[in-house]
Amino acid sequence: MTLPLILTAHGSADPRSATVTHAVADQIRLQRPALDVRVAFCEKNSPNLRDVLQAHNEPAVVSPLLLASAYHARVDIPAMIAEADADVLQADALGEDPRLVQVMRERLAHTGVGPHDHEVGVLVVAVGSSRPQANARTATLAGALSDGAHWAAAQVAYATGPQPSVRDGIELLRQSGARRIVLAPWFIAPGRITDRVAEIAEAEGIAMADPLGAHPLVAETVLDRFDRAVAQRAAA
Repeated sequence: MTLPLILTAHGSADPRSATVTHAVADQIRLQRPALDVRVAFCEKNSPNLRDVLQAHNEPAVVSPLLLASAYHARVDIPAMIAEADADVLQADALGEDPRLVQVMRERLAHTGVGPHDHEVGVLVVAVGSSRPQANARTATLAGALSDGAHWAAAQVAYATGPQPSVRDGIELLRQSGARRIVLAPWFIAPGRITDRVAEIAEAEGIAMADPLGAHPLVAETVLDRFDRAVAQRAAA
């Protein structure tokens, strides 16, 4: 019997975030119609993961719709699973998966950025973490995204937390010789943070790509993490 997949997002007061989460769940169902896919949130949206676990007291896999292995993936979700005392596995966060990098390249292409734009500088904007290891992994995105491209420069900046800030990242790209800068928001969905980043971009006269969104490759990455968790359980 295939275990249910509980797609678990951070949650946001911005309704666009939950809309994207449900759209990702729909993409997963399209790719794997026989799979029981449920949606849950850590906070601010319903249903809460704790409630879902208690309502469905059966084996399942909690698959975080989270890019970084930071607080919610490492503390919040495990605590809710422990409180529910459920026979539940937790899949890994999505991380810097090459499929997601490809999605961001597509988002950049929609803004007119091609691999041979020698004057362009791409600023990957992510949420920072209090966990240095998570930030170190996020910092690799500049190299991954620009691999094979001939841009002037690529840089990672953080909308919250560590340095460089978004404005600092823009300045670093200008110092590197970029004559045109485009922001690449490393977020699943739009929300209040991406709105603040968009305000900076508008003030600076800079284009900004869309977040990753409910792209089929996002759903494929979630399923990859789900399958790994199921395989680990079978091998145990």
